[in-house]
Amino acid sequence: MREDDSVIEGRNVVTEAFRSGRSIDKLFVQNGLKDGPIQTIIREARKQGTVIDFLPKERLDEMSSTGKHQGVIAYIAAYTYVEVEDILKIARDKGEDPFIFFLDEVEDPHNVGAIIRTANAVGAHGVVLPKRRASGLTATVAKASAGALNYVPVARVTNLSKTMEALKEEGMWFVCADMDGTEMYDLNLTGSIGLVIGNEGSGVSPLVSKTCDMIASIPMMGQIGSLNASVAAGVLGYEIVRQRRGKKN
Repeated sequence: MREDDSVIEGRNVVTEAFRSGRSIDKLFVQNGLKDGPIQTIIREARKQGTVIDFLPKERLDEMSSTGKHQGVIAYIAAYTYVEVEDILKIARDKGEDPFIFFLDEVEDPHNVGAIIRTANAVGAHGVVLPKRRASGLTATVAKASAGALNYVPVARVTNLSKTMEALKEEGMWFVCADMDGTEMYDLNLTGSIGLVIGNEGSGVSPLVSKTCDMIASIPMMGQIGSLNASVAAGVLGYEIVRQRRGKKN
């Protein structure tokens, strides 16, 4: 269970959350339940594109903090998600090339919040998260963003690599970090850019990495061979800023 205030339990509470338009990250439903209220909840979840996991009653009992889950538990997002197109429109309205962060299975909410804060600092137009195997917009993420979540739009997509492929058709270039890549100073990071940040432990997944146009290495001068995901996001983000400013001069 998540250690924040964005967890709701019980059929009526979950139903009303869906009907009110709240953004729900994930729905957990007890295996085998097929009555009317449960089917209504599942229907609303699918309509909104919410991830649904079916679990044994024993697992829901372990997750429940009230003991009265009635077969359903939901994780509510602290903020409302937008569509990727909404992020692109922001760039168009500003007359700027799109600059978007893509988080590939970044699971630590503190890292997600810190990256959103960095995205705001470097002038990125938004952040894109996958629906599965990643932290959603929890209260912890909101707190770690230090208020940046009020200014940085965040979209969630079912398949990160397919979303990237579609954006490549529209002229966006993608760069991700890897120690075996080309030094970031030797890459052209101007224009329409998607900056991909990988999982805290395993980095960018093979499929997403294959979709990237460029792989950037960050120079490491000390004995430690890698950086925290949010720190790497900051380093690469500001290299993009530096190159964009250089292009204007």
